[in-house]
Amino acid sequence: MPSVNLHLPDDHAPAPHAATDALRRFNRFYTRFAGVLSPGYMGSELSLIEARILYEIATGQPVVSKRIVETLSVDPGYLSRILRRFTQLGWIARTRGADAREHPIRLTAAGEALFSQLDRTTAASTSATLAHLSRDEQAGLAERLAWIEARLAGVPLPPPAVRPWRPGDMGLITAQQAVYYRNAYGWGDAMEVLIGEITSRFVRDFHAGREQCWVAERHGELLGSVFLVAESDKVARLRLLYVDAAARGHGLGRDLVGRCIAFAREAGYAELVLWTHTVLASARAIYADYGFTIEKVETHDEFGKPEQSEHWRLAL
Repeated sequence: MPSVNLHLPDDHAPAPHAATDALRRFNRFYTRFAGVLSPGYMGSELSLIEARILYEIATGQPVVSKRIVETLSVDPGYLSRILRRFTQLGWIARTRGADAREHPIRLTAAGEALFSQLDRTTAASTSATLAHLSRDEQAGLAERLAWIEARLAGVPLPPPAVRPWRPGDMGLITAQQAVYYRNAYGWGDAMEVLIGEITSRFVRDFHAGREQCWVAERHGELLGSVFLVAESDKVARLRLLYVDAAARGHGLGRDLVGRCIAFAREAGYAELVLWTHTVLASARAIYADYGFTIEKVETHDEFGKPEQSEHWRLAL
């Protein structure tokens, strides 16, 4: 059976209130987990906000009060009282700035010593909370935290990075695409069996230099994939093109198809073929833009209901 080529999937996001409830629940968990409610941060004589202000001074010095207010959204009067206390304790000193109205702040030797000790304690405590996680789990956590930070801050996500396949990818690809096709089109078990057969056969019969799979990911999340496999000595087949909804807007589908075409040409193939479905409009548009043409159209019910499929070909 020919391979199916996937369309750009639709979002299946949870209801807004579910995300709100989840974030509020996590906030309650994290305030306890991080000891935010404790009277002294990391056992010091500093409150959490005082420790954060000390951090801003240490990492940005010389820093002006206005910058701390903007960064932390702290009340200027409240900040002024904290800075006055820091000065009385000998932790900070003000210097002359270019603007006479501003007096940049630096840590004194005593302030540097205080911050250094607090920073070491914080790092050690944080490392201890992660000790039960494996190295891979810690790497995955770091990637997911970066994703969460970017999304909550409204920072545009970078385009996914594309790499060659590696062990473990085939199971993820099969699961991701099987779930999507069932949810989006109602294609049942036969689709999952087909995808699993394609991915298993690829690993079992892989011919380096003649075949390849590319995977797109961001912060450890698989967001796209495509396969180029040998059909014969002169014909290659493009299979299982997939782009997740979270990766839209970066031209990832075109990138993946372009890699297949370039690889096929370099490997010496004369033609590149694929099998897709008429309902997959976005994928079909990419194929047409690259010069693929439809050779045959037929209807089948292998996925549980009638679907019109298409055979495309590109001369290389």
